[in-house]
Amino acid sequence: MIRLLLCLVSACLTVPAFAADSPFQLTREFPNVKMQRPVSLLVAPDGTQRLFLVQQTGKVLILPKDRAGAEAKVFLDAGSLMKVENDFEEGLVGFAFHPKYKENGRFYICYAQQAPKINRLSEFRVSADPDKADMATERVLLEVPRPFWNHNSGNMVFGPDGMLYFSVGDGGKGDDAARLSQVQFTMNGKIHRIDVDSKTGRRQYGIPADNPFVKTDGACPEAWAWGLRNPWGLSFDSETGTLWCADVGQEQREEINVIVKGGNYGWSFREGTIPFIRRRNDQPEDAKFIEPVHEYDRSQGISITGGFVYRGQKHPDLKGAYIYGDWGSGKIWALRTEGPEHKVAANTLLTEPADLKAKFAKPAAFCEDENREVLVLDWNGGIHRLDKR
Repeated sequence: MIRLLLCLVSACLTVPAFAADSPFQLTREFPNVKMQRPVSLLVAPDGTQRLFLVQQTGKVLILPKDRAGAEAKVFLDAGSLMKVENDFEEGLVGFAFHPKYKENGRFYICYAQQAPKINRLSEFRVSADPDKADMATERVLLEVPRPFWNHNSGNMVFGPDGMLYFSVGDGGKGDDAARLSQVQFTMNGKIHRIDVDSKTGRRQYGIPADNPFVKTDGACPEAWAWGLRNPWGLSFDSETGTLWCADVGQEQREEINVIVKGGNYGWSFREGTIPFIRRRNDQPEDAKFIEPVHEYDRSQGISITGGFVYRGQKHPDLKGAYIYGDWGSGKIWALRTEGPEHKVAANTLLTEPADLKAKFAKPAAFCEDENREVLVLDWNGGIHRLDKR
């Protein structure tokens, strides 16, 4: 009873107040687990239903099955591998289990290095202890140069086709300073698709033969789509196979895209649907860009956090809607689209902070739990469940 009361008190102290007219609210989960800068949460695809919490600090925790519990197991600690200059965006930024993890024990992470600045994508294996990674098994697949410390992106997800999709930011600073998003010979500002179960030439991974730029001279053969700034939130709809991606804007628009093979999404010639203010005179006359499915301006937020298409059971009215939010304003929405072109049918505000001057949950990721329900990772160090009020 004492433990239960302590948990309830902890939850009340740490869950921020939300606007009175919000139809949903956030309820604190795992209130007794200490965490820092969570960026992803995954369910192990091995039948155990274990929840793995990825923290930008380098630690991956296995959360207790009892959500009131306090003891989380450290599955992986990449702190000794990483080199970080600015921990606001650098660190451990991506994690994905191999689809056949139950059989092969393989998983993948993306983390920062310095001098030179790179994002490293590596494969590891689980040890004989299923709750511990074997740190000696690291196999470096690739390294992506970064001119600056920010816009790392690094989200990773396996697609229905068994390929690994991962996103890379434009290289950082402002205005796409190195102009990398619109050149095809670099990996920056793009979403890539590789085969981790084969090797092409001297690469430690395979280049799928049907990648869109395999036969384009001078183009990066790994690339699947391009013209992105800082993708944050990469997910496949489990029913339709549609690839969704939110892209953080600079000063005019935050956007949500449906990613298609070979698509150019416009940055840095434009931001969302409008010309980027400092490159509006540079855009080629014959340029063809794919419009975002949805965008919003600075009155709604400053940094979009992408989520996923909800397919759970708890909230029937949200089924089929894309759940996303804004890290800066704390707002959370449900976006509904219709037809093959994903025309917006509705964009419903689910919840927002009552007072931006008080501490509020800053959504860093939207993730599915073992029941496919919505968990919101709070940058301040917390996990919340999305509930009806």
